[in-house]
Amino acid sequence: MLSFSISFLLALVVVAMVMAGARAEVYIVLMEGDAVAHYKGGVLGLAATAHFFSKQGRSEYHRSEQNKDAVLAYKAHLSLQHDQILQTTFSNKSYNKLYSYHHLINGFAVQMSTEQAQVLERALGVMRVEMNWKVSKLTTYTPDFLGLPNGIWSQEGGITNAGEDVVIGMIDTGIDPTHPSFSSVGSKPYGTVSHYTGICEVAPEFPQGSCNGKIIGAQHFAAAAIAEGGFNASVQFASPLDGDGHGCHTSATAAGNSGVPVVVNGYFYGNASGMAPRARIAVYKALYRFIGGYIADVVAAVDQAVADGVDILSLSLGPNTPSGYSNVTFLNVFDVALLSAVKSDVLVVQAVGNSGPNPKTVLSFSPWILSVAAGVDDRSYPHYVTLANNMSFSGMGLAPSTPGEGFQTLVWADDAALGLTNPLSSPSDCQDPTILDGSLLQGKILICTYSFDFAFGSASLQQVVGTVQTLGAVGFIMVVQSDLGPNKLDPIPFVVPAIILTSLQDSQNLMNYYNNFTSRDSSGNVLKYGAAGRINSGQVAQYSGQCQQVALFSSRGPDVEDSSYDEADVLKPNVMVPGYQIWAAWTPIGIDEPGFQGENFAMISGTSMATPHAAGIAALLVEAHPDWSPAALASAMMTTANTVDHQGLPLQAQQLSGLGSLVVNAATPFDFGSGAVNPTAALDPGLIFDAGHDDYIKFLCSVQGVSALAVYNTTGGICSEALPGAKPTDLNLPSITIADLLGTRIVPRMVTNVASESEMYELTWTNPGDVSLSIVPLTFTVNPMQSQNLTFTLSATYTTDITTFGEVLLTGSLGHVVHIPISVMNKTVGV
Repeated sequence: MLSFSISFLLALVVVAMVMAGARAEVYIVLMEGDAVAHYKGGVLGLAATAHFFSKQGRSEYHRSEQNKDAVLAYKAHLSLQHDQILQTTFSNKSYNKLYSYHHLINGFAVQMSTEQAQVLERALGVMRVEMNWKVSKLTTYTPDFLGLPNGIWSQEGGITNAGEDVVIGMIDTGIDPTHPSFSSVGSKPYGTVSHYTGICEVAPEFPQGSCNGKIIGAQHFAAAAIAEGGFNASVQFASPLDGDGHGCHTSATAAGNSGVPVVVNGYFYGNASGMAPRARIAVYKALYRFIGGYIADVVAAVDQAVADGVDILSLSLGPNTPSGYSNVTFLNVFDVALLSAVKSDVLVVQAVGNSGPNPKTVLSFSPWILSVAAGVDDRSYPHYVTLANNMSFSGMGLAPSTPGEGFQTLVWADDAALGLTNPLSSPSDCQDPTILDGSLLQGKILICTYSFDFAFGSASLQQVVGTVQTLGAVGFIMVVQSDLGPNKLDPIPFVVPAIILTSLQDSQNLMNYYNNFTSRDSSGNVLKYGAAGRINSGQVAQYSGQCQQVALFSSRGPDVEDSSYDEADVLKPNVMVPGYQIWAAWTPIGIDEPGFQGENFAMISGTSMATPHAAGIAALLVEAHPDWSPAALASAMMTTANTVDHQGLPLQAQQLSGLGSLVVNAATPFDFGSGAVNPTAALDPGLIFDAGHDDYIKFLCSVQGVSALAVYNTTGGICSEALPGAKPTDLNLPSITIADLLGTRIVPRMVTNVASESEMYELTWTNPGDVSLSIVPLTFTVNPMQSQNLTFTLSATYTTDITTFGEVLLTGSLGHVVHIPISVMNKTVGV
C-alpha cells in the first residue's frame, strides 16, 4: 500500500507538470558547502564531522553518541538547506524532491521540469544541475585458479578467516537471503562489526532475520526509478530482495560462503566459494530487473553505503556512454561521489564495461577508481556430437549425453511437421510440439534451427526442451543460420541431451550429412531416415592450464576524458581478473538469464562477474593491511599483476579477425591494465604508490580544458595557482599514460616501502616505441615506511599517432618486483 501511495502521488505531480506544459525530469543538484565527509567546521553550532570518516577516525566516531549526534545535526542542517532552496525558488511546490545527499556530496535529487532546472541552476548557492541518466549492469573454480587456498587464504589463517569483518558494499540488484551462499548456519558465529552501522530493511518478501551476520545490512533505493515511471513494486520488489539474479551472483563471487555445492538440473558441477568467504555483505539495491537503474538512485546508495561504514564498494554497473551532462568524464556526479568515497578511505571497484574489443569503450574513467577488465581462465566445457559416419562437430550446452554407446536416428523438425500452421512459430524453431509428429520423433534426436527469433527473444531454448520432452524425443541438435560468433552465447544447462552448433559451416556439414542419408520420394517426402548420431556429455569441465586471456567482450582503453572521446592521461582498465563463464549464486526467481530460471546457481560472463572477484581480493588485503589507503590497495594489486604466462610469453587478448572469427594477440595495457591480478603477491608488494584526495583535486585542476570553477562547483576543491605547469601525469599512479607527448615530459613518482625490512631496488625498463626514457635514480635503498622519489623523462623520437607501450621493473634485493606499465599515444618531436 505504501508503494502504491508513493507512486500515485508522484503520478499526480507528473500529471500536473504535463498539464502545465512542462515535462518532468529527474535532476541531481549540487549545493555550495561541504558534505559530512568533508565538513571541517565553520557553521555556528555545528561541530566538524570530516575526521570521523577515515580509517583513523572511525573508532572515535563509534566511541561516543555525542559524535553521532554531531553528524545527525549536520545532516539535518544540509537537508533543511535543500528544502529551503526549493521552497524559495518554486513557491507552488511543483516539484518532487527524491533524495537529500549528505555524506559524500552536498546536494539532492528532484523531479521537475526542464524550465525549472534552468531557473534552479541560477539560484544562489546552487553549484551545478545535472540530469539523471541510466546505468546498466555490466554482465567455483576461480579461487583455485587464482591460487587463493594455498596462498593468501592460508596466510590469513585459512578459509574460515579469509576476509574476517571486512564489509563489502554491493551496489546491485539485491540479494536472496535464503541462498546457501549467504547462510550463517553451521559457520563460525559472526560477531558485530563496530565500524558498520547500516540497517536491515524488512518487507514481506524480505522478512526479519534476513540479515544474519553474513548479510550485515540491506537497503533499497528506488525513488528515481519510481519517478521515471518504470518501477512496479510487484515486479521489481520495493525491498532488498533480488528478483533478477545479478546481485546474488556478484555478492557470492565477492564474499559467498566456501564449499557450497553447485547443482543445476540435478548435476553437481563442483563447490562454489567467494574470494573472501568470511567478509560481510552489505546490500544496497539500486538496480532492478527489466529497467536497470538510474544514477540518482545509485548515488543515494553509494552515499548511504559509505555513511554506514563499508570498507569496499563493488560496482558491477556503469553508464552506457560517457555522460553527456558533464563534458569531463571525471566530473560527472557519479565519479565525484566516488571521489568522496575514496576520501573516506573506501576502495571503489568498478567494471570497465562489456563493449570490447573496440578501443575507447571503457566506462570506468577516473584514477581514484580501480577499474576491472574480464579474463578467460583455463576451464571449459567441451561438447560434441558424433555422427554415424565418424564426423564430429563441437558446440555448446551443459547437457547430458544420449543414452548408451550407440547412435540415435536424426530427424529434422521440418520433416516431422504435420502440415498444421502456427503464425507465431516455424516448425524448425521447435517451439510448438502440436505442429510436429510425436509418433515419428519417439526416441529420435530432433534437429532444430536457431533462427533470429531466438536472438530477439520470441523463441527460447527452454521451449525447445519442452517440445523434446512432450514428444518423447531423446534430445536435440540446434543448427544455426549464421555464425553466432565467439562469446555470443554462454553454455546453457539442459535437462535433455542437447547441443548448439555455433558454426554455420558445421551446421551446413551436419545438414548435408542428414540429407545425404535421408531417402525421399520425388515430392520430397521422407521414405527412410538413415542419418544417426550421438550427443556426448557437455557437463564435464576440462582444464587446459593456460593463463588468463582478456575476454573478447571486455571493454578496452584508452581512457577518455570527455564526451568527445579525447584520450586521457590515465590508464584504464587497471587490472584483470576472471569474468568468463563464472559459476555463482542465483535466485530461482531471477530473469536475467533465461537458461537458469528456477535454478540456485548460474554460469554467466561479463566484467560484472570480474569486478566482485577484485572486490573480494581487496577485502583480503584490507584484512591483512587495515591501515592501507584505497590508493595503496589498488597499487598493490596493480604493481604485482602478471603480464606474462608460465613460459614468460606475453598474456593474450581475444580479438576479432577481419572475417569475424576469434583470434588472440599479445595483450597491451589498454586490454588488461597492469595485468592479471596475483592475490598472494599483492599481499606483499614491497612498494606502493600512494595518493589521497588532495592529489586527485590537483589532478582535476591540471586536466586541459577544466576550469578551476568547474572543479570547485563539483568537488568543492580549490585549484592552487602555485602549480601553473602541473600535468595530469603528475598524479602518483602505478602507471604512466601520456595522451599527447609534445617533445619531452617529466613525470614524477614516489614509492613507499610497506615491507618490514629495508630493501635495495634496481630499475630496468623497455622503452615505448618512438620514445626515449631515462629514470633517476637507477638504484636506491628505502627503509620501511619511508619513501623514494623517482623522475621519469620521456622524449618523443618520432612524430606519430601510433600508440606504443613500455614497462619499468623495480627489482628488489629481497625478491619484490614492482611493475609499471607505460603507454604513449600521440607523439611530436621537438616541441
